[in-house]
Amino acid sequence: MEREEIIRLSAVELGKRIAAGEVTSVEATKAYLDQIGAVEKDIHAYITIDTEGALKQAEECDARIKAGELKGPLAGVPVAIKDNMCIEGQLTTCASKILSNFKPTYTATAVQAMKDAGVVVLGKTNMDEFAMGSTSETSYFGPTKNPRDLTRVPGGSSGGSAAAVAANECAAALGSDTGGSIRQPAGFCGVTGIKPTYGRVSRYGLIAYGSSLDQIGPLAKDVTDCAAILEIISTQDAKDSTSARLSEGSEEAETDFTSALVNNVKGMKIGVPRDYFLEGIDPEVKEKVLAAAEKFRALGAEVEEFDLGMVEYAIPAYYIIACAEASSNLERFDGVKYGYRTESYTDLHNMYKKTRSEGFGAEVKRRIMLGSFVLSSGYYDAYYVKALRVKALIKQAFDQAFEKYDVILGPVAPTTALPIGESLSDPIKMYLGDIYTVSVNLAGLPGISIPCGEDKDGLPVGLQLLGQTFAEKKIIRAAYTYEQNRE
Repeated sequence: MEREEIIRLSAVELGKRIAAGEVTSVEATKAYLDQIGAVEKDIHAYITIDTEGALKQAEECDARIKAGELKGPLAGVPVAIKDNMCIEGQLTTCASKILSNFKPTYTATAVQAMKDAGVVVLGKTNMDEFAMGSTSETSYFGPTKNPRDLTRVPGGSSGGSAAAVAANECAAALGSDTGGSIRQPAGFCGVTGIKPTYGRVSRYGLIAYGSSLDQIGPLAKDVTDCAAILEIISTQDAKDSTSARLSEGSEEAETDFTSALVNNVKGMKIGVPRDYFLEGIDPEVKEKVLAAAEKFRALGAEVEEFDLGMVEYAIPAYYIIACAEASSNLERFDGVKYGYRTESYTDLHNMYKKTRSEGFGAEVKRRIMLGSFVLSSGYYDAYYVKALRVKALIKQAFDQAFEKYDVILGPVAPTTALPIGESLSDPIKMYLGDIYTVSVNLAGLPGISIPCGEDKDGLPVGLQLLGQTFAEKKIIRAAYTYEQNRE
C-alpha cells in the first residue's frame, strides 16, 4: 500500500488491513513517520518523536501478530500520546520548562492499556503548558497550528493530539480533558473526540491539573475509532483512588462500546438547551448545530428545546475549582527531586522561588495565583466553598435533564478556530470560550465532539453530544448515527 493510502485510513480500518496481512505495522509506522517529516515543521503537533522506538515497537507487533498473540482491533496501529501522560524512560514535559528534562520511571495505566493492545507509540504531542489553556499556544516549545488553516489555533489543551490526527501524523491519539480539552480541539480541527465519564479511565500516570476534573480520552478520525480506543483504556484501576468502582454485570460497568455503533436513533430523546444559543454564539455555529438537531429529528429521534439553567455560573465555578486544585497539584514542582532547577540561588526558599519563576509560563502562574487566592483563609468560604456548591447545583440541573432526555445536544464552542495570538492578549476571552464544555467536567459527564459542517472560511464546526454518567453508549450511538447520515 502507498503512504497516502495508509495514512488516510481510520485506525480500525488500518488495524483490519494489518491483521489481513495487506500492510505491516512497520510499513504503517514508516508511512506516518514520513508524513510527520513532511508536515511537522508547519504544524508542530509533537514535542517528542520516537522514530527508533516506534519502528522497534512495530517490528515486535508484526512478530506477535504473525504468531497469533495480538488480535485486537488496533494491533500494530501507530498512535500519539499527549505529553502529560507518563511513559517510562520517555521525555514527559507537560509542555513546560520546569519538566523539560523529566523522564518518568513508570507508564500511565491508560497508555499501558494501549501498548498491551498492540498500538505503536509514535511520540508525545504538544499541548498548553500543564493543560492550562484553550489554544495550545502556552506551550514552552511553541504553539501548534491548525492543519485546516495554519493561521488559526487548533484548540487546547490537547491541540497537538487533535492536530496530529487532522494532519494524518498518527492514526489516533490520546488527550486529556479538564474543561473541554479533548472536545474543543476536536471541534476546531474537524476530528472526533470523547471525554469519558469521570472515573471511567484511570488517571494514574496523568500529570494532574485539576484532580476532580481531569479525564483521559481518545481523539480520532471517526466515532468507530474513538469507541474502539475507549474500550481499550476503560479499566478499573487500584492505583487510582478516583477510578470508578462499578458493580460487576451492571449496565454502567459494561465497556463494549463498539456494540453501540448502531445506525439508529428512532425513539431516542434529545434535549437542546436554549441557554446554549443566546448571546455570544457565532451565527454560523448556531446554524450548523441546529441543522444537526433537525437531522436527528429527521432520523426518528424526539428532539425538543428546554431550559438547562446554571450555564452562566459554569465558567466562574470551573476556574475557581480548577485553579485551586492546580495551585495544590503544582506545588510539587520545586526543583528538588526532578525537573528543572535554577542555576544560582542563595538558600532553599530562594531556590523554590527562582525555579518556579523561571520554570512556569505566564498562564500557569496566573492560575496558580488565582488558586492560591481562593484557597487563602480570608477567601476560602467566599469563593472556593461557594464554587463547590455551584458545582453540585450544575450536576443537579443535568440530572433533572437526563430524567427526560437520553442525550443533550449543543455546540462545542461559541466560535470556530480563532486566529493565532488573539486569545493570549485577552485571557478572559479564552476562558469564556469554554462555556459549553466546562460544566460537563464539573458534573463528571461523558461528552463527544463530532464535526457538523464548516463556516464560510472552511473551518470545522463541532457538535457536542452529552450523556448521563456512564452512559457513553448512548452518545456513541447518537454520534455514529449522525456520522453515517451526515451530508
